[in-house]
Amino acid sequence: MFDVIWAAIPLAPFAIGGLAIWTHHKRKTLELEVELTKARAMERPQVSDKLEQRVRTLERIITDGRGRDDLAQQIEDLREKQLS
Repeated sequence: MFDVIWAAIPLAPFAIGGLAIWTHHKRKTLELEVELTKARAMERPQVSDKLEQRVRTLERIITDGRGRDDLAQQIEDLREKQLS
C-alpha cells in the first residue's frame, strides 16, 4: 500500500497543474458566457419595443371598425412604410 503512495507522489505536481489549467479554462468559459448573456439582455428591450409597437398597430387595425376589404390595403401600407 505504501508503495502506491510513494509512486503517486512524483505525479502529484502534474495532477495539480492539470487541475489548475482546467479551473482556469472553466473560469474563462464562464466569463465569456456572462458577457454573452449581458449582450443578449441589452438587445431584448429593443426587440420587445418593436414587437409591442407592431401588436398595437395590429390591434388598432382590427378594432378600427372599418370593413375587411380595407384591411389588406392597410397591411400593405404598413409594409411599405417599414421598408422605407
